[in-house]
Amino acid sequence: MAAALQVLPRLARAPLHPLLWWGSVARLASSMALAEQARQLFDSAVGAVLPGPMLHRALSLDPGGRQLKVRDRSFQLRQNVYLVGFGKAVMGMAAAAEELLGQHLVQGVISIPKGIRAAMERAGKQEMLLKPHSHVQVFEGAEDNLPDRDALRAALAIRQLAEGLTADDLLLVLISGWGTPAAHRDDRYQCHGHPPLVPAASVMA
Repeated sequence: MAAALQVLPRLARAPLHPLLWWGSVARLASSMALAEQARQLFDSAVGAVLPGPMLHRALSLDPGGRQLKVRDRSFQLRQNVYLVGFGKAVMGMAAAAEELLGQHLVQGVISIPKGIRAAMERAGKQEMLLKPHSHVQVFEGAEDNLPDRDALRAALAIRQLAEGLTADDLLLVLISGWGTPAAHRDDRYQCHGHPPLVPAASVMA
């Protein structure tokens, strides 16, 4: 009996070590697989809302490059496209639009929050930056999402461009989000007067 009691613990311990080891490996592998799947889901979600891909899902050119299709409507292109926009993601949208439209884009004006362009440059997001000789003029303002003189200058420039167009011109309006910081939500109508009306042909992010 005493001999049996001495042998049993050794027998009990022997098979447990590999089982525990393989169990740990299996759990680690499962955890790594879940982490990789989570990363893939995250990357896919981020990719789906990037300004460039979003804009290309809304806009396209016909094979001859003579018509611009905005969802289910088509517009004749003859170097007659103008662009305006405002919001955090608008610079990336404008860069994608200019690349798509090429010579048909005559002029553009966009208003972006102060510091967005520098942040994109630091992050190496070249695809979200306008080319050096872009036809799109960039205004930065509204620091901390609050109206200021720079944001007013941008709004006036956008209005001036829009008011100078004719019936033969096309105006592409890019809008990225709308809202106010929680700290200023109570006075949002003092800034805007009312929630903005979104043009039917606008491209929003």
